[in-house]
Amino acid sequence: MTSTVSASMFPIGNVVITRGALRDLDPDDVLRCMVRHMAGDWGELGEFDWTQNDDAVEYGGRLFSSYLTRSGSTFWIITECDRSATTILLPEDY
Repeated sequence: MTSTVSASMFPIGNVVITRGALRDLDPDDVLRCMVRHMAGDWGELGEFDWTQNDDAVEYGGRLFSSYLTRSGSTFWIITECDRSATTILLPEDY
């Protein structure tokens, strides 16, 4: 599978993935959702959290997204406040 990302709404820094996420997640799900995260689609969040992320893009702050895999598992993508790193993880890895 080939994917091209032309731009991100914010810097993502170094991308890391926890051992649990690496072991349990389908790489295609991770790639698909990483592109969504970078585009400002925060996934399965309520309105309050969605607004918090939108504000964090504009004014600074941590970015948190929650996604479902095609098989129904939840995983998170978190970009740090300083945009130095983005972590892909399972909720139990937090």
